[in-house]
Amino acid sequence: MKNYKLATILVTFYLIVYTILHEMGAPLSVLGGMFALSPFLVIWMVYTILRYATYAGPELEDNQEWGYQDKDRNSLS
Repeated sequence: MKNYKLATILVTFYLIVYTILHEMGAPLSVLGGMFALSPFLVIWMVYTILRYATYAGPELEDNQEWGYQDKDRNSLS
């Protein structure tokens, strides 16, 4: 799946459904299965975001190790 926004929405919806089921007292087997599946869904979501999302911010210069967009570089020292 190349649509990282859809992946984020699906995993968030899954978390909301899990939380609602937990609060409603769903059987432990259902909650356990959903809980066991959740790390794979989160890893899939992170992979999809890192692989297909685009970064529109400024690129770092050669001598910069990291950067902040809201701070002046000279005021950080």
